[in-house]
Amino acid sequence: MSSSGHHHHAIDYIEIPVSDLERAKRFYREAFGWTFNDYGDQYVGIRRPDDPEREAGGLRPVDTVEPGGVLIILYSEDLDASLAQVRAAGGELTAEPFDFPGGRRFQFRDPDGHELAVWSGE
Repeated sequence: MSSSGHHHHAIDYIEIPVSDLERAKRFYREAFGWTFNDYGDQYVGIRRPDDPEREAGGLRPVDTVEPGGVLIILYSEDLDASLAQVRAAGGELTAEPFDFPGGRRFQFRDPDGHELAVWSGE
């Protein structure tokens, strides 16, 4: 484990696409007791139950929700090296590296078409 509590190339975060943020928050709060960090009307972070200052995932609004559309996010100690490995392995980039609050990330499709993301705090 790195000093940040993240594991290199391990599943680190999951984003759930939703058609209605408020409805989704209400459902997950009532069903599982989840609490959230609100980032306006475009994103909601899911707080970790063991450490409310950190997030385990998020809810992101989309126009059309398709079953199986959960975005798995891996952590990387070296985003550029991970990007090179994904490309070399035949991954298809769907989002070039971009900055977001907390770091940088890119998204890709694996050979079966599953979309994943890789992030780093760099």
